[in-house]
Amino acid sequence: MPEPLIALRDIEKSFSHGVSRTFVLRRITLDIPEGEFVSVMGPSGAGKSTLLHILGMHDAAWTGEYDFLGQPVHRLRTKHRQALGRSNIGFVFQSYHLLDDLTVAENLDVPLSYRNVPRSERQGLVADTLDRFQIVGKKDLYPSQLSGGQQQLVGVARALIAKPKLILADEPTGNLHSDQGREIMELFTRLNAEGTTIVQVTHSEVNAAYGGRIIQLRDGWLVDG
Repeated sequence: MPEPLIALRDIEKSFSHGVSRTFVLRRITLDIPEGEFVSVMGPSGAGKSTLLHILGMHDAAWTGEYDFLGQPVHRLRTKHRQALGRSNIGFVFQSYHLLDDLTVAENLDVPLSYRNVPRSERQGLVADTLDRFQIVGKKDLYPSQLSGGQQQLVGVARALIAKPKLILADEPTGNLHSDQGREIMELFTRLNAEGTTIVQVTHSEVNAAYGGRIIQLRDGWLVDG
């Protein structure tokens, strides 16, 4: 069998309060093959977003083993871990996280600049992405001039522009009305069909059903999946 894209072994995250310790994640062991679409569910405080930020390599304060593309993330220095994440992972946030002082086109350019893509290529990729997401007419607008649905569409476009192997989505439709949310989920389905691995955190059973596997977290423990 091919090596999974993501292999987690006994991942734990906790915070100390004097002599006591509060666990956010407990002994998470999980494999995610390349090309899978996984939905992570559970009540508030179950550890869903924490798990997503560990997968996205934004958080290094945990114990256990995490292999990504065969690389031992738990052993990598900060600089190498960040480079691995930036080269392979796109993140979609519920609150969009667009940069307010940059236009739509400039927001799309940001992840390409992280990856040292030559400027001439970047312009072409931005143009192609604007066209693909049908937001060419919005390229010179700032986030404050866009609706919530348009901002989320730009957020998804930004996550995808560098063709990441993995998309991590944290409640990606939480601030959208149902039609906009369905469009985002159908877009994820198409991307997954094209081979992109997707892990989404969601409270919505409707959205979770778009994935091929549902993982349940309770009080930091993996209880299903």
